[in-house]
Amino acid sequence: MFSGKTEELIRRLRRAEFAKQNVEIFKPAIDVRYSDNEVVSHIGTSIRSTPVPHSSQIPFLVSEVDVVGIDEAQFFDDGIVEVCNELANQGIRVIVAGLDMDYLGRPFGPMPNLLAVAEFVTKVHAICVDTGDLAHHSYRMTENESVVELGEKDKYVPLSRSAFQARMKQKK
Repeated sequence: MFSGKTEELIRRLRRAEFAKQNVEIFKPAIDVRYSDNEVVSHIGTSIRSTPVPHSSQIPFLVSEVDVVGIDEAQFFDDGIVEVCNELANQGIRVIVAGLDMDYLGRPFGPMPNLLAVAEFVTKVHAICVDTGDLAHHSYRMTENESVVELGEKDKYVPLSRSAFQARMKQKK
């Protein structure tokens, strides 16, 4: 979290719109942190989107588009991988943003499979709040053990590997 994933997704989609390409953006319906119908970055940049509860709905909502953007892909079901492949096979450029690891440092949802089939991967990192190094982990500060807990700075901080390991040891 806090690495600029959504900001980068919005930037790429806006460039496509500027180039007069038809763009459609999707996000998981559960992500209502900032808006029901927009993808919004932590710094407030936004772009219209269509919330969907299940990846299987995306192909039915896509018509005559050149580019499809998908935000918070880690919250989608495993079918998102097949959906992205189907769209790409139709000649549609698919741009996906999401967290690769959950709060425990484990691969998150469908992201490993999306990364495996992606033609290009841009991995962005936040800055660790403890060390100032690159952050590779989103450390959850709450005691909730559910894999999915929506939140931002009130619940998560970006940490480097060493800072993450140190805090995880303190929890035990």
